[in-house]
Amino acid sequence: MEKRVLSAGIVPVRLTPEGPRFLVLRAYRCWDFPKGEVEPGEEPLDAALREAREETGLREFRFRWGTQWRETPPYGRGKVARYYVAEAGAGEVRLGVNPDLGRPEHHEYRWLGYEDARRLLADRVRPVLDWAHGLVTAGSGPVPP
Repeated sequence: MEKRVLSAGIVPVRLTPEGPRFLVLRAYRCWDFPKGEVEPGEEPLDAALREAREETGLREFRFRWGTQWRETPPYGRGKVARYYVAEAGAGEVRLGVNPDLGRPEHHEYRWLGYEDARRLLADRVRPVLDWAHGLVTAGSGPVPP
C-alpha cells in the first residue's frame, strides 16, 4: 500500500457584483488552487494558510463559510489534496519565489467565475470547485460579513 501524502490548500474567493470569483493558479499546463504538503506536526488548516500566503502573496483569508473541507481522490504517488474555502482579503496576487526552485512555483493566476474556473481545472479538482461554489452561493443572497 502506498503512503498517503496530505497536501492542504485554500479555494480563495472574492465576492463581486458579478458573482464570486475564484483564484486559480497555473503550473505548466495544470490549473489548481494554492496548496502544498502538510509538514510533520502541522495542522492541515495551518498548512493551507501557509501555502496560500506563500503562493499568492495574499495575507488575509477569512473563513466566513466555516472550516469544513473536501479532499481529492489520490493522485500522483498517493497524494491527496484537502481544500478549505476562504474569502481572500484585499491586495494583489504576487506569485512568490519558491526557495527550493529559485523561481515562482506557478506561471500565471486568474480570478475567474465558476464556469470559467471549471473549464480550466483538472478533473480531480472540479468537485472541490463545485462544493466551494455551492457553499459560497447558498441562500438567497450574499453572506453577511
